[in-house]
Amino acid sequence: MTRMELLIITGSMGAGKTEVLAEAGDMLALRGISYAAVDVDSLGLAHLSSAETSDGVMYANLRCVCKNYLDAGIRRILLARALEDRAQLELCRQAVPAKHTVVCRLTANLATMQQRVCMRESGVMRRQFVARVAELNRALDRARLEDFVVDNENRSLSDVALEVLVKAGWISS
Repeated sequence: MTRMELLIITGSMGAGKTEVLAEAGDMLALRGISYAAVDVDSLGLAHLSSAETSDGVMYANLRCVCKNYLDAGIRRILLARALEDRAQLELCRQAVPAKHTVVCRLTANLATMQQRVCMRESGVMRRQFVARVAELNRALDRARLEDFVVDNENRSLSDVALEVLVKAGWISS
């Protein structure tokens, strides 16, 4: 079976995972490189009344999406997902039939990430999401699942995405 190349962009809330994912995809497209990009959290936006967890559904959805991309000839997939522990990394690896996985952690100052989350989240969960930034950042510090780190503080989105793709070995500068 043909397998994919997997690049996971991780980081705390407000680190810029989704924006860098989209910009990296645009850079690949401009180079004529086929790819798929998935914000993994978007596959699990659900509140389920059953014993099934939204995470279980999210990873099942990811498996289906990746199979469809593989069937369409896509061999490179980018994921945005905050990986809090090795079990979450393994769930991504199980969902994506990848021959090679690279994990990039985006970082920024804690106050910057909290400000970004505060600006984008205007609903009833705003306070909890802003508080979650520091908690998630500590979990990522403990997990140390990244192959490399890219700073996303006071830099252009294009510069950050380019560094991610170059360090992952997907493009040359």
